[in-house]
Order: sequence, then C-alpha cells, then structure tokens
Amino acid sequence: MSKQGFDTTNLHSDRADHPEHGSLHKPIHTSIAFEYADARELAAVFQGRKSGYNYGRQQNPTVNALQNRITRMQQGLTTVAFATGMAAIGSILFALLRQGDHVVASAFLFGNTNSLFSTFTNFGVEVSFVDATAVGNVQAAVKSNTRLVFVETIANPATQVADLQGIGALCSELGLIYVVDNTITTPWLFSPKSVGASLIVNSLSKYFGGHGDALGGAVTDTGLYDWSNYPNLYDNYKTGPAAQWGMTQIKKKGLRDFGATLAPEPAHNLAVGSETMSLRVDRACQNAMALAQFCEQHPRVRKVNYPGLPSHAQHERAAQLFRHFGALMSIELVDELDCFDFLNKLNCVVSSSNLGDTRTLAIPVAHTIFFEMGAARRASMGIADSLIRLAVGIEDIDDLLSDFEQALA
Repeated sequence: MSKQGFDTTNLHSDRADHPEHGSLHKPIHTSIAFEYADARELAAVFQGRKSGYNYGRQQNPTVNALQNRITRMQQGLTTVAFATGMAAIGSILFALLRQGDHVVASAFLFGNTNSLFSTFTNFGVEVSFVDATAVGNVQAAVKSNTRLVFVETIANPATQVADLQGIGALCSELGLIYVVDNTITTPWLFSPKSVGASLIVNSLSKYFGGHGDALGGAVTDTGLYDWSNYPNLYDNYKTGPAAQWGMTQIKKKGLRDFGATLAPEPAHNLAVGSETMSLRVDRACQNAMALAQFCEQHPRVRKVNYPGLPSHAQHERAAQLFRHFGALMSIELVDELDCFDFLNKLNCVVSSSNLGDTRTLAIPVAHTIFFEMGAARRASMGIADSLIRLAVGIEDIDDLLSDFEQALA
C-alpha cells in the first residue's frame, strides 16, 4: 500500500491492527489480568521473549492501540503511554538518569515541568536551565556528564520557539539524548523527528483528545538514538534489538515500577478524539492568528506573544518549522487594566487552567500556574504579573473578537 496522508493513516489506525469482530475502534478492555493456557507462555511474556499481556499496569489492548496510533502519527519506532503528560516526562527522567548526571533544559519550560526538573536536583541530578532559543547557550552548558537535552517546541506561556534544528544537530554530534516536548505543536503541526529528536513527549490531555475529558501522556522513540552507547541502561533490559533498549527501560521503570499507567477508558477517549486533530487544530490556529492580530492593534493591550506575528522574535523560525503557528498565545494588558477584572468580563472565553480544548480558555499566569516560581524567576521567563495565557479554541471568530472587544472596553 502506498504511503497515506496524516488523517487517513490516523483514522484507519485501529483497523490496520484488525480489532475484534470488525470493530472500527479498538474496544475498551477493562481487565487488568490475562489468562494463559500454557504457563510457559506466560513466563515468556514476562521475560520479554514473547509479546503479550502480563498485567494491566504494563500492558492493555486498548492502550496498545492508542500507542500504535501515536507511533504512526509521529513516524516513530515505538510509543509508551502514561496516565498524564507529567508522568511521561517524569518516567523519562526516572528511568534514564542516575545520581551525578547532568541535564540541559530550556529555561522557559512549563511550570510543572520546571518544578519536576528542580526536584530531581535534590537526588543528585544537576540541571542547567538555558535560553534554548539559541543553540550556543545549550552548547555552552554541556558537560562531560551531560546525558540529555530537554526542550519544548513552543514555550508555554510566553511562546519562545527553541532552536530545534540547531539543538538537534548538536545532540547528534555529541551523542546526547534529545527530548522534544511536542504538546503545543502536536504531530499535525510539527514532526520532531525531522530535527533529530530522540524521544518525543506529548501531553495527550491537550490537542490529542481535544475535548478536555481525558488525561494522558506519551513518549515516542523516533529510532534515531543509538541506545547501545548509553551508559545508564541496566543489563537485563539489553535484550532484543538495541533500538528497543531505551524504551524497554522507560516502560519497566515508568510503567511497572513507577506505576504511571494510562487506564483503558481515557485511552479510548483520547484515540477517538485524535481523529479530528487536524480539523480542530487548523481552526484553532486560524482563530489564534486573528485574535493575536486584533490584540496587537488594540490600545489596551501592551504586548502580544504569538509566533505567528512578524513582531515575534522567532517568527521566521516558526514559519520554517511549523505547519501553522499553534493555538497558544499570551497577552499583557496596559497598567490601568486589572487582569482579573478583564477575565471576569469575558463571556465566551472560559477562565480555566487547561489548553487544547475545543473552547477558548484563559488564565492569569503569574497568579496561578507559575505562582510557586516567585517573581524573580517569572521575570526571567518573560512572565509579567499582568500576563494572561489564551488557549484559543474553535468558536466562531466573530464571537471571540466581539467578546474581547467588550471586555477590553
């Protein structure tokens, strides 16, 4: 069969694996235990000598179908799904790092991710936070004990765009694991494999599911990293092809030992929701562009952060890398406007902490999701006290613009 397009491949992903009874979607399998008529076969599954299901914490048919779907979307080698995006990131660090290791991470990481990396420093892992919009900053931070580099495609909430190509080339040259969080851009807008990513992270709770009704996360191995040279792998996971060693350890340490398991029902919701990803994301990106242009011209908005605007510092880079500029933006209001009063005036836009929903959501960043960081760290990340993050949805654009017009007035 000839190579099919993104949507066709995604829509027919479950069918490609021949679900039971001719079902068009993989059914929801709720059992956490699986029977084997031959106990030797059960042992072979546990030892990794044969594929199969041993226990629901590690394997589930519904979750496997979602993992296969994500692998196809990312053009990767294999995928492991987790209960949340944070569980996916945490499992990478937990599985692949050891005391004395060093990590280089973007200084603009999302608040919870930033907090997680900082926590790992308490366990003997050194972390250098750098401005990842320039590869030189990453290169200057690399040490002899550096194991991986972690960046996001578009930073949340100030929308800085990392030097994804430059960092990818650097990691390839130095043999470093290159982890790219693709949550804000999704596989529809960007393929991290194209810039040499070793592992791709996605919070499935966002644009994958798209309806704010299911949590999930995933790690995809692109097949580009040579795991045979990675020093932190345990010998008992070095079975089968070397290309699988890294994900085997992530699965064993993340799913089995850490227990960050995605349940079958949300896995099903996320899989079905993903079938309209391109349609939803295209519409949301169109709305975000129109709203960003409106806000940039409005006298009561001091600043707009959106890669689609020519005024954005990484606009040209974003235009080269991404299909569209994403549906996340942020604005700073003029001093005389209180961000809470403004948010309370909005009718169509919802005050909420999520993003990637069909609805447009807004949140005062400094007072909520980045509050724990403190004023000094927020300032270094470009987060003003008046900054409002907007996760733009798929409403009629005239209604969104009218809502902002009346609220700003």
